[in-house]
Amino acid sequence: MRAHSLAADHVAESRFGIWFLGTRIWTVHVLYRALNDLSRLMGDRQESYPTVLDVGCGWGQSLRLLKRRFAPDRLIAIDIDERLLGSCAETIRRQRIKAELRHASATKIPLPDGSIDLVFCHQTFHHLERQEDAAREFMRVLRPGGILLFAESTKAYIDLWLIRLLFRHPMAAQKTADGYVALLRNAGFLIRPEAISLPYHWWSRSDLGLVEHLFGRPPRPGHAETVINLVAVKPAP
Repeated sequence: MRAHSLAADHVAESRFGIWFLGTRIWTVHVLYRALNDLSRLMGDRQESYPTVLDVGCGWGQSLRLLKRRFAPDRLIAIDIDERLLGSCAETIRRQRIKAELRHASATKIPLPDGSIDLVFCHQTFHHLERQEDAAREFMRVLRPGGILLFAESTKAYIDLWLIRLLFRHPMAAQKTADGYVALLRNAGFLIRPEAISLPYHWWSRSDLGLVEHLFGRPPRPGHAETVINLVAVKPAP
């Protein structure tokens, strides 16, 4: 699959966005918190998932965390942006992680059917034009009983003026939290209600959490959901 054919699958990130993916704010407050929440939502999980796929690996900050938590024998990372793959390769070298890197789109994953035990997809879908195709690809590559760890920002967050200014996204593709649940269920995934989390992180609010930080005022009930974390399962036959 040639690089030029990948371009239609997503909207490329801005220069600021590429830089931000390598910051401590991203790693600690976005990535690490999402993985902690997803681990909690898994409940009784296996000690090891033999083959783990990171879709949209970015700078590769997730790979060491995935290795520690899920002890895969084989760790595969894909990204559509070759700029990020170069940074990911450097992260792997520096952290001495054994991982396979592939230049690929979430909508056409170069792996056999039923070859993956766990897919990690963190803050990737909001860059995709063809989200339904990606969901079907996840179903295809996962083995029966395989797990999808899905963490995403919703339309309410992507629509914030600051986010639209600093980052690049396909605005027509954005979905609400309920929209993402429906998309994955329509693709065939099983999602238990208790395996869904809707955190309201400071970075996902229009005021960046300043009102709560400065005045101790917690968010009011009824706000638009800005983040969804969920665990989905490919049904066994």
